[in-house]
Amino acid sequence: MPTLHGVIFLTTALALLAAVLLLPSLSDAVSIARARRGGAVPRRPATARPPDLLFLVPAHNEELLIESCLRSLLQQHYPVKRRAITVIADNCTDRTAALARRLGVPCLERHDPNRPGKSYALAWALQHVQLAQIDAVVIIDADSVVAPDFAAALAAAGPLRVKVVQPFNGVRNGADNALTRMAAVLSTANHRFAFSLKNRAGLNVPLSNGMCLGADVLAATGWGAYSICEDWEMYALLTERGTRIESAPEARILAEEASSLRRSSSQRRRWSAGKIAVLLSYGPSLVRSGSIGLAQKLDCLAELSTLGPAVLLAMVTVAASCVFLLRPLGAEWITLALAVPLVRWIIYTAAALAVDPQPGGALLAFAFLPLYTIWRAGTALAALTMLGDQQWIRTERHAETQTRAPS
Repeated sequence: MPTLHGVIFLTTALALLAAVLLLPSLSDAVSIARARRGGAVPRRPATARPPDLLFLVPAHNEELLIESCLRSLLQQHYPVKRRAITVIADNCTDRTAALARRLGVPCLERHDPNRPGKSYALAWALQHVQLAQIDAVVIIDADSVVAPDFAAALAAAGPLRVKVVQPFNGVRNGADNALTRMAAVLSTANHRFAFSLKNRAGLNVPLSNGMCLGADVLAATGWGAYSICEDWEMYALLTERGTRIESAPEARILAEEASSLRRSSSQRRRWSAGKIAVLLSYGPSLVRSGSIGLAQKLDCLAELSTLGPAVLLAMVTVAASCVFLLRPLGAEWITLALAVPLVRWIIYTAAALAVDPQPGGALLAFAFLPLYTIWRAGTALAALTMLGDQQWIRTERHAETQTRAPS
């Protein structure tokens, strides 16, 4: 029989967990209210000429996929004089640099084994960029391909010099298996629906592959992300300083998703550890920031505190089981609070499935969700051992099976 102090402790712990898990739902409710009353930031009029874009492609031993990435960039329906491509061959021991130059793409070769990783490679390369001569830098992962109108869709979100734009980041190999199909549905749920709501509410969207950084933003801020999860760190850094980050869902980029749990393991651990580290590092300064309002603070903290729907499902299942077995004070209210975040993701997932080109196959892939949830919860726990680790670990690649760019 639990003591009174034990009941109070358990109730407090479960209530705090439910409150944290509720943050994204609360932020969505605030976003809906802001969007309904016209809370979105109005766009400035675009300039007459297309913006000058520099595509930076950081690559470490990417000979399997670099050619298809560069071909998709070279085949852009965009004025040639207004775009440039540069590969950053970072500590490569394969043919990455040679393959890039064979396609006529300039390549910067960096050899610094003491500081490996995408963050340091980008910081080094940006020192060679004349920001006054371009409007924006677009960072493209070497395992990605872009749609032919990718650059034009980014330009339509302009003027680009003064803000940051995040394109639709989809899955290149979504048809491989249940794991990649679920990842594709999640990408659509985020970029087409969740991020569109943030756009309409005038709130920043998280950054990932394909981020487009305005030249004026880079001149003022520089590249300040050196953690193992540089995209989340840049998102937190720029949000804290009040820099606008918009979503451009019409600009489509597709990246390779790890197609097995073994390949995905190191990537998921790194993402989870990096996100937690960013929350711990930037959370206090976000709360204190005088450059952003309460709604933006809430939304950014909500984004940084959640580790994805599978981890959410695992946490809710464990917490709900504790409530059912131990019946703490306010059990009904705690149960309701735990259910709301799941309903939120069910709504977004249903919306994504409704627009999926093969909804039946995508829905069938979710039969794998229970096993994936257990595995994903394990990787989240393992990520706690990586907190403070700055070592970048590259996800294992497999032979390319698809070279066609997204339409």
